[in-house]
Amino acid sequence: MRIRFLTSTPLDIARGSGTYVGMRALARALEALGHIVDFETPRLRLPVFTAQRLAFNHGLRARPDYDLTVGFDMDGYRIAAGRRHVASLKGVIADEVRFESGLTRLTMGVQARCERLHARRAARVLVTSRYSAGRARECYGLERAPAVVPELIDLTEWRRLLAEAGGRPHGRFRLLFAGRFYRRKRVDVLLRAAAALATRIPNLELRIVGNGPCAAAWQSLAAGLKLRGAVAWLGDVSRSQLVDEYRACDLFCLPSVQEGFGIVLLEAMAAGKAIVASRAAAIPEVVPHGLLVEPDSPEALAAAIEDLHRSPAKRADLGRAGAQWVEQFDAPRVARLFLEAVNGVVTGPSV
Repeated sequence: MRIRFLTSTPLDIARGSGTYVGMRALARALEALGHIVDFETPRLRLPVFTAQRLAFNHGLRARPDYDLTVGFDMDGYRIAAGRRHVASLKGVIADEVRFESGLTRLTMGVQARCERLHARRAARVLVTSRYSAGRARECYGLERAPAVVPELIDLTEWRRLLAEAGGRPHGRFRLLFAGRFYRRKRVDVLLRAAAALATRIPNLELRIVGNGPCAAAWQSLAAGLKLRGAVAWLGDVSRSQLVDEYRACDLFCLPSVQEGFGIVLLEAMAAGKAIVASRAAAIPEVVPHGLLVEPDSPEALAAAIEDLHRSPAKRADLGRAGAQWVEQFDAPRVARLFLEAVNGVVTGPSV
């Protein structure tokens, strides 16, 4: 089967984040099953991402030489009418935009309107979690429930990278966050929790991977909380550097209040790390064994972190539970779920 992937998401980990990681892993898994996957991405680069997305979509044309077209998020909304077009929502933009403000909220609002058209026009809608299925149906007025195909991780590749990663440092209790710097990620809550723990865990080190609109505000907050020596802002990192960070941390923290899935949770589980996260959105589906806390509560987050600091055995148990749970999200298995979900949409060769 020839499959066309439409996406204006940047095809690198730094800017494309979990969306790119998920698309790349799915494409490779489908190719391993004997299918052909071609990416179609923007040729025109514009300084405003939303403008670039709109220009990309304006230039798209239907391609009957493909057995299946998969448009990710809003991409493909102008050509979605037709039997062989699937809208794959990596997140529900209309749900995400609720937590943003200013220019980010404005531009994401435009994208959400386009994504709504995409979901309503496509032959089938895929989402990554039951939470996202409910939000997509509610926000976009879908008559038919979307099919749930979870995010995936190439465990063979991930374990190889972990085996090649650098040695674990000693002497600090390391917390790791990785993600784009949007308000909904609530890194400010994590910073306040770290400040509350400064005297209770003197060797605490918070390492933050990523970048985005909230970078300046959060770095200013960290300075105001006098966390300079306890926080490392790593920015956008390479794949190998990210693996090193997972391997070296003591636990992974995701205080986000909105996640359509959260590929970083799969990565942390694959690394055998305990996870502290908010009990919000799709997170309880993805990591039911994690130490989940009340959202937007620095106190609850700090208490959970301190609990795991005091109990290395509990951290190890949670890490082992995650390493077992993540097996169901291995790339070959999820690729087959994807093919089952699009069966009936495709005309021509059998999937």
